[in-house]
Amino acid sequence: MTALDNLLVRLDACEEAREWAKTQKNLVEAWQNCKRSDWMIWLIGRSTVDRNDPKLRLMACDFAEAVLHLVPAGETRPAEAIRVARLFAAGQASREDMAAARDAAGDAAGAAAWAAWAAARDAAGAAARAAAWAAARDAAGAAARAAAWDAQSDIIRKYYPEAPKIKRGTR
Repeated sequence: MTALDNLLVRLDACEEAREWAKTQKNLVEAWQNCKRSDWMIWLIGRSTVDRNDPKLRLMACDFAEAVLHLVPAGETRPAEAIRVARLFAAGQASREDMAAARDAAGDAAGAAAWAAWAAARDAAGAAARAAAWAAARDAAGAAARAAAWDAQSDIIRKYYPEAPKIKRGTR
């Protein structure tokens, strides 16, 4: 068993991650080659990275900005929330500013979700809606997740170019 294998077993990593890691020489190589942002974030969560590290907030802002194209034209609240989060990470916005921006973005997301639900309700019956959602989810899900994970992995390495140090005693 390699040091990487031992680490992932000790951390109780999922079987899929452990199998993939067997193709890597060590943690440094695995970090550089990983295209699964969910695995990388999971590892950061078990590392010595401070939960208040501004880089974590900036990384999340980059993730959010990557999907702003999905926001309806003219809706500015999500982009404003990201802007305020970046200011907060730089120490230039208060928690109250963050809460207000978060609430506004949440209201925008809620409005969009209700509009989508209403459109789906009006367009088809419950059975057709359920079948359409399932087909769309299945068809797009795997490819979209893989593309998003890959892009997010690059964002993570932008802020954490090296594999994080793992906490002792972490399981």
